[in-house]
Amino acid sequence: MVSPLTSALAAAGVAGPVHTFDRPVATAQAAAGVLGCPLGAIANSLVFDAGGPPVLVVASGAARVDLQLIASALGAAIVRRARPEFVLRHTGQQIGGVCPVGHPAPIRTIVDVDLTGYPRVWAGAGDEYSMFATTFKELVRITGGTALPVR
Repeated sequence: MVSPLTSALAAAGVAGPVHTFDRPVATAQAAAGVLGCPLGAIANSLVFDAGGPPVLVVASGAARVDLQLIASALGAAIVRRARPEFVLRHTGQQIGGVCPVGHPAPIRTIVDVDLTGYPRVWAGAGDEYSMFATTFKELVRITGGTALPVR
């Protein structure tokens, strides 16, 4: 099985290949277990609703995102976890495999500074079976994101 976003990742200039697994890696815990890496090295692509527009937070798998901190950083009155249909509409992907790139339109993105603690991080590649290896610096570059603490 080939990830649906292999070409989007290549177009973004991602150096590494997409790895596809026989079982789902839809959670940070499942991905870390299959990859044999620290939980914090998983780069979760989490979509939030900032009162209408989406916000993508690429968070360390060991982080629990502080929604008030994100709202403050964005100057938004409220930020809440997006519903599955909102995520699908704005990313074209299902929860559990959201890639940090390859969306129908650009999404404002925050990349968790805690990911700097890992020389290699792993991000979803568009479905619950696929991931790709990258770095914090590459994630910021390919997403056009802003590096901020999320917890």
